[in-house]
Amino acid sequence: MLRRKKTKIVATLGPATSTKEVLKGMLEEGVDVFRVNFSHADYADVAERIKMIRELNDEFGYNAAILGDLQGPKLRVGVMKGEVFVNPGDEIIFATGKKFEGTKERVYMTYEQFPQDAKPGERILLDDGKLIFEVVSTDKKSEVKARVIQGGPLKSKKGVNLPNTNISQPALTEKDVEDAIFACSQQVDWMALSFVRHAEDLMQLQELIKQHSDHKIPIVAKIEKPEAVENIDKIVAYCDGLMVARGDLGVEIPAQEVPLIQKQLVRCAKKARIPVIIATQMMETMISSLTPTRAEVNDVANSVMDGADAVMLSGETSVGQYPVQVIRQMSDIIKSVEDSPLIKVPQSPPHIRTKRYITKSICFHAANMANEINAKAISTLTNSGYTAFQISAWRPSAHILVFTSNKRILTQLNLLWGVKAFYYDKFVTTDETIEDVNALACEKGYLEEGDMLISLAAMPIQEKGMVNTLRVSEITDCNLRKK
Repeated sequence: MLRRKKTKIVATLGPATSTKEVLKGMLEEGVDVFRVNFSHADYADVAERIKMIRELNDEFGYNAAILGDLQGPKLRVGVMKGEVFVNPGDEIIFATGKKFEGTKERVYMTYEQFPQDAKPGERILLDDGKLIFEVVSTDKKSEVKARVIQGGPLKSKKGVNLPNTNISQPALTEKDVEDAIFACSQQVDWMALSFVRHAEDLMQLQELIKQHSDHKIPIVAKIEKPEAVENIDKIVAYCDGLMVARGDLGVEIPAQEVPLIQKQLVRCAKKARIPVIIATQMMETMISSLTPTRAEVNDVANSVMDGADAVMLSGETSVGQYPVQVIRQMSDIIKSVEDSPLIKVPQSPPHIRTKRYITKSICFHAANMANEINAKAISTLTNSGYTAFQISAWRPSAHILVFTSNKRILTQLNLLWGVKAFYYDKFVTTDETIEDVNALACEKGYLEEGDMLISLAAMPIQEKGMVNTLRVSEITDCNLRKK
């Protein structure tokens, strides 16, 4: 039987992935989700790329998903006049309002509310924390005076982080609203929101999606601010997935604290039974080298060991020289560690009697039973994809095969750990449908004669209600395909 990876790979689109051949090569090597980074996106390019991916899906039977990643309130300095170098002890003014070219005495800041929000003693970090300033004073209108703590070259348009400042700017900027409306028009499968701080940030995006999309688009909350880590329980209740965005997180929080926070966030997502993506600098050296460092191999492996549903590549695939090879390397690392018994995810059974209590219980017991009887697959018929989220979170050793007549969720579910979805629209009697699904699983190479299979369904099958039935069967003949 084929050895298939269960942990998913998210790859960022960019100049390096502009041809159909490269995209096809990446799909063949194991990419599951393509990320559109709206910080650097041209709408015509994005639409063309999405079209290519969907054509490859149709042509070769892939279910690659599209994740639209909104930039959020990314703060930057303006353009510099020539080379600017600042030294410790220097004083510099960050000014808002009319744009101007910066010097070592005065630089433009894109964040309009900065003078009102800044307080003396707070830190200003530039260029991923390479330069550090401390606020001396603010006129509360348009200027903030700061002292250089850690100097260096001050370059144009570099990102600004304010780890101690309570930022009044909303998580959804005007640009994000435009980008989200465009993403809805392209029917993306997932949307990610950057710099989430509170559950309210997610509610705004949910409302926007509701207005512009006929279908639910699940939201991934990117955790990259200290406030988000503090508010994580509330955030998890309002999102459909988490992303541990270690780049900005490692600037806003001391870098040495990020590994434990990563573990805490993965655990939090697993308890909530939502997928979690680990991102940033996973295989960074492969932007220009054919081999990753040992530390990078370890990082990918440890993220899988922590319980991540997906690992993400940014520059490695968007601008890197080896977008196909990096996917192959990552797939090899994933396959070598993901079946380890050392991987432990929270396994407490559902106990709160919500309206989905029966479905949750059946999914929990299906995953446990699959491990006990060494079932090779768990198959589920679903219209909403809910059971796929549940079973995936329990991490059974069996394959999770999802059969649905809802084409929208075929690609959406591709982010979930261990889940493979198939289009199936022939809902007849329960026995016939389950036999049909078993035959399909055989045909796709997931089952062989003598294998045990657990099938979940909602009875009566034609009503497409909530899952309420668990059935165990042994595959006696893989050549029987019901007509």
